[in-house]
Amino acid sequence: MGKSIAQKIIAAHLVDGEMAPGREVGLRIDQTLTQDATGTMAYLEFEAMGIPRVKTELSVAYIDHNTLQNGFENADDHNFIRSIAKRIGVRYSRPGNGICHQVHLERFAVPGKTLIGSDSHTPTAGGIGCLAIGAGGLDVAVAMGGGAYYIPCPEIIRVNLTGRLRPYVSAKDVILELLRILSVKGGVGKVVEYGGEGVKTLSVPERATITNMGAELGATSSIFPSDEATRTFLAAQGREADWVPLDADPDAEYSRVIEIDLSALEPLAACPHSPDNVKPVRSLGLMKVDQVCIGSCTNSSLADLLTVAAMLRGRTIAPDVELSISPGSKQVLTMLAENGALADLIDAGARILESACGPCIGMGFSPNSKGVSLRTFNRNFEGRSGTQDASVYLVSPETAAASALSGYFTDPTTLPPIEKPALPQRYLLHDNMISMPAPEAEYEQVEILRGPNIQPLPKAMVPEDRMALPVLLKVGDNISTDHIMPAGAKVLPFRSNIPKIANFCFEKCDPTFHDRALAADGGVIVGGSNYGQGSSREHAALVPLYLGIRAVIAVSFARIHKANLVNAGILPLEFADAADYDRLQQGDEIELDGVLAGIREGRMTLKNLTRDECYPLICALSERQCGMIAAGGLLGYTKMKSEG
Repeated sequence: MGKSIAQKIIAAHLVDGEMAPGREVGLRIDQTLTQDATGTMAYLEFEAMGIPRVKTELSVAYIDHNTLQNGFENADDHNFIRSIAKRIGVRYSRPGNGICHQVHLERFAVPGKTLIGSDSHTPTAGGIGCLAIGAGGLDVAVAMGGGAYYIPCPEIIRVNLTGRLRPYVSAKDVILELLRILSVKGGVGKVVEYGGEGVKTLSVPERATITNMGAELGATSSIFPSDEATRTFLAAQGREADWVPLDADPDAEYSRVIEIDLSALEPLAACPHSPDNVKPVRSLGLMKVDQVCIGSCTNSSLADLLTVAAMLRGRTIAPDVELSISPGSKQVLTMLAENGALADLIDAGARILESACGPCIGMGFSPNSKGVSLRTFNRNFEGRSGTQDASVYLVSPETAAASALSGYFTDPTTLPPIEKPALPQRYLLHDNMISMPAPEAEYEQVEILRGPNIQPLPKAMVPEDRMALPVLLKVGDNISTDHIMPAGAKVLPFRSNIPKIANFCFEKCDPTFHDRALAADGGVIVGGSNYGQGSSREHAALVPLYLGIRAVIAVSFARIHKANLVNAGILPLEFADAADYDRLQQGDEIELDGVLAGIREGRMTLKNLTRDECYPLICALSERQCGMIAAGGLLGYTKMKSEG
């Protein structure tokens, strides 16, 4: 039987396990990336392993999240990352160089290689034929140290693309259509692989938009073939030598095949407050728009912004609309400036933000109270924008530009067509904002700079065979890592200070949680289905660990968050009968007995002491993960293995 694209890359990088869906496999990792919201912790974890230099082919540290410097904390973290990157052999992308996924696509991602990054949108690089996976910072640290990256071997979904996108219909509408079909849970445990004649009509930046938002499906990764379009893009980036052809075998088999006719698509919008709440733009009527934000790692490429500039050229945005533009990289911003498109954007009334994540993570440019904000971003979780009562819609750059001009939700296909801007034959190549690490002979002389905001890692806890604990918090379905550990300008500066950032844990769900958890000195959290969706931020596991959480009991888990819980030494347990979720209430006292045997056997029983009831639980862990829990998490397990 032939192999899919993802199966070929997995087979070429397999160092442990068997390629059977659901079985745990260990992969050799070629490249890693970090960003500053997760990177400080990842490098502290790498340092704790005692390995002097990274062992990957390439590792890059990006500064793109915490760039609002209204205190010393972010600047101190940047100095720490810059100095430790120089010492341990990691390239450093300086503030202003751009968003990690856009820059990595432009300058580093290679077809057929493996990449993991401490950001859930790392699969953006799948647009170039790279098997790219979002992971927790500790997993990235282990990979930098030469360790394998472990995941359940994914099923492969094939998305067959036919036809060609009509004018003003874009790649964003393709992935929104797939979210409508599959939902935010439909990709869990799967890689989404694109094929069909329609693929040839999509450029690499368009493909990257689609693979970027595969994260919203819960997918392990998303990937396109490496073909002539890939070679053209790499050649324009001065990297044609990195190109290799890569496609699925004709007889490859898939767990599911989905057909999408590109020519039949129309402009779509993800309505509040979930990326899979997708409706046609035409169905939303003349809804008043207060704010439009164009950019983020999803839609900040040169191609996207040239299209927006062409639509705005010689016109002015509606008087009661605010428009922001966040270019994805220095390369994009400089080329916009040189070809005159930047002047068109400014002249139309756009506010130009720096090449960083910015409003996507609530880092400035929050909407007005009860405002309607159209964003070309990838997530619209409630409150993520920084305004709790805002209504955030996810749309394409074309819909965003059309609506900014009219002041109302506008289907861009109702406008006169414009000529689609051509991609350059040669991009501007100037990597002066990427600092190289110290040479091997000099790295020990590099001083690592630590500001007062950088605090030690929380202490690991090994499980006890019998644990009597209170249910400290009960939450519902689709709880995101934004609910558990918010982003935004108020919170992100404390990412390297676990005791400080812990004050914000679950504040959107229950502002009393932090104080109650500290007072309880141990407890559990109960969640619904798809618990922990969204960002890869391991703080959503490290902070509960610091607050004494010993287990999370849920109907089901999102992939990355479950792995992060295990990495932190927190038991991820699932209800064997989902109906028991309704029976277990916040405040109940529970008992877990025979925990050590239950971890190995994959099942245990929860005794609800308050209600005198028992509920069977599933503990779905691999043999390796059982060892990690027993060792108090991945860091302790890695140390134990290296010493053994």
